[in-house]
Parts: sequence; C-alpha cells; structure tokens
Amino acid sequence: MKQFGLNIWGDNNFIIQNDTVNINHAKHPSLLEITKNIREKGYKGPLLLRFPHLIEKQISTLFKTFEKAKKEFGYKGGFQAVFPLKVNQFPNFIHSLIDVSKAYNYGLEAGSKAELIIAMTKTPLGAPITVNGFKDKEMISLCFIAAKMGHNITITIEGLGELETIIQVNQEFNDHIKNPITPKIGVRIRLHSSGIGIWAKSGGYSSKFGLTSTELLEAYEMLKKHMLLDKLWMIHFHIGSQMGDIAPLKKALREAGNIYAELKMRGADALGAINIGGGLAVEYSQHSNNQERNYSLEEFANDVVYLMQEIAKRKGVAEPDIFTESGRYIAASHSVLIAPVLELFSQEYHAKGLRLKKKNPPLVEELYDLFNTIQRKNAREYLHDALDHMESLLTLFDLGYIDLEDRSNTEILVNLIIKKAIALLKNEDTDELKKLQDRIQEKYLVNFSAFQSLPDFWGLAQQFPVMPLDRLNQKPTNPASIWDITCDSDGEIGFNRELPLYLHDIDVSREEYFLAFFLTGAYQEVLGMKHNLFTHPTEAVITFDEKGEYHIENLIEAQNLMDILDDLDYNTNLIDKTLKYKIEESKAISKEEKRELLGKLYLYLSENSYLKTIQATNEKKGS
Repeated sequence: MKQFGLNIWGDNNFIIQNDTVNINHAKHPSLLEITKNIREKGYKGPLLLRFPHLIEKQISTLFKTFEKAKKEFGYKGGFQAVFPLKVNQFPNFIHSLIDVSKAYNYGLEAGSKAELIIAMTKTPLGAPITVNGFKDKEMISLCFIAAKMGHNITITIEGLGELETIIQVNQEFNDHIKNPITPKIGVRIRLHSSGIGIWAKSGGYSSKFGLTSTELLEAYEMLKKHMLLDKLWMIHFHIGSQMGDIAPLKKALREAGNIYAELKMRGADALGAINIGGGLAVEYSQHSNNQERNYSLEEFANDVVYLMQEIAKRKGVAEPDIFTESGRYIAASHSVLIAPVLELFSQEYHAKGLRLKKKNPPLVEELYDLFNTIQRKNAREYLHDALDHMESLLTLFDLGYIDLEDRSNTEILVNLIIKKAIALLKNEDTDELKKLQDRIQEKYLVNFSAFQSLPDFWGLAQQFPVMPLDRLNQKPTNPASIWDITCDSDGEIGFNRELPLYLHDIDVSREEYFLAFFLTGAYQEVLGMKHNLFTHPTEAVITFDEKGEYHIENLIEAQNLMDILDDLDYNTNLIDKTLKYKIEESKAISKEEKRELLGKLYLYLSENSYLKTIQATNEKKGS
C-alpha cells in the first residue's frame, strides 16, 4: 500500500514531508505538531481536529464544477445547494460551514424540528432552506414562521397528509392577511429508479419517502383547488447515500426530469427546480483494487446538466434550477480523528521473550536452529517445517510430555520464523503467505471508541483511511489489527488480507505513536454512541491566518465522568455525597488517608473516560 493510499483518498488535502503527514495548506504544519501542541495544554485521549478550509474547498469545488458544466452546455437554469444537517449538527462544524460558505448563498436542509431551528437560526436570509422528512402541524407551522422571518424556505411534501396540513396551516397563518406569505412547496417523488449498495432502498417503489404518480396527480389537483399551485416550485428525489456507480443516477434523472416537464406542461408554471438529493460519493478506500466510486465530480455535474437540458429541450419547457443536498461530500474530509496507541498486544513474540533451557526438547532445538539459519533460498521449506513442528509440540504439551516454558518457546519461535519467511518471500503474493499474516498480526490497542468515533465501521463495515502521524520514511512491516478500549469484542478493526494495513513495530513504553483516522466528518459524530460511556472526544478547530500560521481554536474537552452521568439523568449531587460519605465513614482508613483519597477521587471525577498510560521510566506523558 503506497504511502497508506494517500494518493487515492487524500484529494491533495494532506502530504507527506520527511517522516510526517502534513496539511497541504498554508505553511504545511504536520498533524503531529498540532497534536503535541494540544496535548501540551493538558488534553489527553483521542482528539478530533476540524479544518474549515477543507469545508470551503469542497463547497467551492462543488459550485465551480457545476458552473463549469452549465457554461459548457449553455445551461440556463441556476445551481444551488444546501447542507443536510443530519450529516453533522455539531456547533463547531456548523459555525465553520456557515462562515466559509457566505459567498455561495449556501443553505441548510432540515429533517426534524430541532434541525429546523438550527436552520432558521444559522442560515443567512436569502440562502435556501429545504425541509424534508415527515412533518406534523407544529413543524409545518415553524416553516411558515421561517418564511415570515424572510427565509427562502421550501417544504418538501412526503405524503398527501402533509399537503392537507400545509393547506390548513396556510389558512390559519394567512387568512385576513393583506400580504400573505407562504413557504415554497416541493414534492418528493417516489421513482421507479433505485440506487445501489447499502442505501439502495432510499429509491424505488418500496422506498420510505415520496409520492407515487397517482398521489402526485392528486397533489397537483389539491394545490390547484386551494390556489397554491403558484407555490409549487421544486421536484425532489434521492436514490441513496454514497452512490458508487453513476448509472442509477442517470436513470433517476431521466425519470425525474420527465416528471418535472409533465407538471410544467400541465400548468405548474412556478415549478422551476429539481432537487437531486445527496449521494455524491466519497472515496474512502486506501487500496487501488477496492475503490468505492467509478466517476468524478466533473462527470457527475456534466451528466446532471446535460440530461436536464436534454429533457427540457425535448419537452419544450424551461431548464430547471438544479439543487443538491450533498452532505457526505462536503463534510467527510474536514475532520481527522487522532488517537494514541497504548499497547501492542502481541509483542510477547520477540526473541527476548524466549526462556530456553540448557536442555530443550529436540523439536524446540530444531525450531531455534531454523530461526537462526533461515534464508531466502530455504524460507519456504523452513516455514513448512516450523508449522509442522508446532503441531507436534502442541500435541506433546496436551499429552503432558513438555511444560509451559517449552510451549511458550514454541509459540515465539514459530511466530518469529513466520515473520522472517514473509519478509524473505515478500515478492511472492501467494494465498499461503496471506493466510500466515493473520497469525502474526500485531494488535494495537488504541485510545478511542470505535462505537463513538467510527460507528459506520461497526454498523456497516465502512472502511476509513488510517495511517500513523510519523515514521513515514520507514517501511511499516507489522500486519495490524486495531483494538479500541471498549469492553466489547466488536471494537476491533481486524487485519484484512485483501485490504491489509501495516504499521510500525514500536515500543510504546519508550516512544509515542499516534494513528490518524481520516474522512470522519460525515455521520460519525451524530451516530456515535456512548458505549461503555465513552463520549465524544476532545475537539478543536484549526484555522490559518494571512501569514499561513495555524491557530487552535474552540477547544472543547471530552465530558468528564460526572457530566456523563448527569447526561444519563443520574443525580450527580447524590453520587458525590454518597462517595464522600462512604470514604469519611470508613473505619479502615485514617483521617489523613481519607483526605488523600477524597483529593484523588475528585481529581478522577473531573477527568474524561479515556485511558491514561502507565508512567514509563522516561516520564512519558499520559495518552
């Protein structure tokens, strides 16, 4: 894997300089430098770093690419975009998003009442707000309030019942009003076309959302009857997140484009936009043989513009404005999760761990000889001999003929022989060698929770790019599995022979080693769960000034233990009093020791749930 696949997923956002991974912006600071800077301030455990300049890059690229396509095809409709809040509602992200997107008239999409309040508060007047998902009267009323505030808001109808409520609320808000204000209305259509992959069910006749053709005609008549047809201005569809293949989108565009044209010809004169939803894929793969997307943004934009223009021209209707709700594409790259390695769990398989006796069983002596004499020319033969000897020695142990030291020496020597053989035969890509890598993989215990910070890995087996922050001028040789610190066997990113990850052989008692997980900015935070009560990690926003210097801003530390319990509605005052009482009333400890214990207790209660390493002889700081 060349430089951890940075050329595949990195999009020139990060570069390798000397032995570190650096930000490809301004003065190119390294992630290691930023990480150490934050840790020196006393923040330990995993860190989530946000980079607003990468949000701006994605928004700018999206708009410029569609504008280029429009110019190339002479497209007369406009282009607009909104960010779907469900992808990431965290304040440090949203504030950065709004700040860097002002020049693009970029808006927000809401799918719940709480998200709608965020949109009403943060979206600049004039920028679009779209409201999707199921709605009750209260939520629709909030949309009317937003419209009266001056917001450019569109309510997307998900069912005929919602349209009936819109008509009712419109009467309540605008009857007897001299200058009535009603939000724009969109209609989500249930296409025959569907996507592919995990989220394919977002499209097609069995999808959760949208109106059928029959319901669409009924909605048209209802709007016309209640004199709201002039508010119908958007057709909306969404065929699934992370569309890896462009073909289903083309099919959906033709279907939606013809529905748009049919409604225009029927008399929906105000109809002027097609919202193609989200789905623009992000490349998460670190391996060239397993890429997740078969198209570029340029192809995506060209296909959308060309097909909309072709249908409008053929049907003799105006070319619609094109809307997108691409959230993953905008947010994924902006954040990096950085976590320290706490321990390597298979380091016992080192030569220093051998407990050889003056007289060892003959097969153990043979293994030791194989280990010391293995070369390229005999590597495969010696490897097979070692595996055969191991089976024999384990049988001897089961029968009571050799002791535990002999068994330990067997395991260490066979592991070392496998390592040597794989290194000597590295140019031979055989199934046998791939399978053996499973036996010698190192288990890296990393100070983070996969359930909290990478829930899509746990729930959907989504892979995320991962690489160390330094030592990138050294070839990593350890087949690596990553263990999180939760008390759950699912908290493991196992070694995959087909998509291998190799990390460096390090001694964490002497040196720090950090892993970075990239493309974590979409969905991971909002879906993250407090499994074992590990909470959202400490986060920081990294900005750059005009001189190219970086600044660490808006640091938010991970919740302390009492705040975590308070969130679960525990009575933390009672917990505090109970702990204090049990120490003070204990007859087994002195007054001086009670004072010492209370001091330590309150210190620990002010810390977060993530682990600290045991102090090493070099006084290395806790991780």
